[in-house]
Amino acid sequence: MTGELSPIDKAKFVAAKRSVDYVEDGMRVGLGTGSTAAWMVRCLGELVREDGLKIRGVPTSTRTAELARDVGIDVVSLDEAKWLDITIDGADEFDGNLNLIKGGGGALLQEKIVATASDQMVVIADVGKEVESLGSFPLPIEVIPFGWETSKALVEEMLISMDVLGRDATLRMNGDRPFITDEGNYILDLHLGRIGNPNQLSMVLNQVPGVVENGLFIDICDVVILGYGDGRVEARDINEGTVEEDRLDFLESENLFTDLQD
Repeated sequence: MTGELSPIDKAKFVAAKRSVDYVEDGMRVGLGTGSTAAWMVRCLGELVREDGLKIRGVPTSTRTAELARDVGIDVVSLDEAKWLDITIDGADEFDGNLNLIKGGGGALLQEKIVATASDQMVVIADVGKEVESLGSFPLPIEVIPFGWETSKALVEEMLISMDVLGRDATLRMNGDRPFITDEGNYILDLHLGRIGNPNQLSMVLNQVPGVVENGLFIDICDVVILGYGDGRVEARDINEGTVEEDRLDFLESENLFTDLQD
């Protein structure tokens, strides 16, 4: 199967494969959402089935929950787990301070709750997700449906005083209808180009009436694992100030990802 993967998918695979080294028997693990996180869930499932790894997984979306159950992971709610040892998730962008933009998959609210309820957050990504300044990827914000157009107008007005290049906000659609999150809310994507002060923007956005949460993850991520299409992996630990490099071999018999649905 791996022989058929594109370089980007190989990069996601090796990052996911490396990330499960951080998981130990008995841990409570936050399970992220998105294409890269799905590879990680499959890798954990293999360890559960073949090596007897015992973990409890707290998914960040209904689709992650379904996948985790399918591969044999014991799924519990965050209320049942109460606190997590580690969360492993993807990112749409990250900068040199390991600040993130997340929410491209529409699960930013649960992802942020789970990540902040963890002793450690590990982000897995292909090398293309690293940026000098956040903002090229549209910043998602979750808003309640009631009065969403008013919330949108207030956000666009607020952005005038922020250090950003653009101020357009668009309602995320699913076909001809608004995209609905697991909590029944809408997503507004902010096309900012560049975010000069992510900390300030995150705080101000959450003061706008109707905004539930934003996709800026500030001072939450501890480790970023970068995958490359040739099998190289780089793990950056911002707390320890370390960078570890490795290379993972592809196995032609690998069958972790058969019928994987992103």
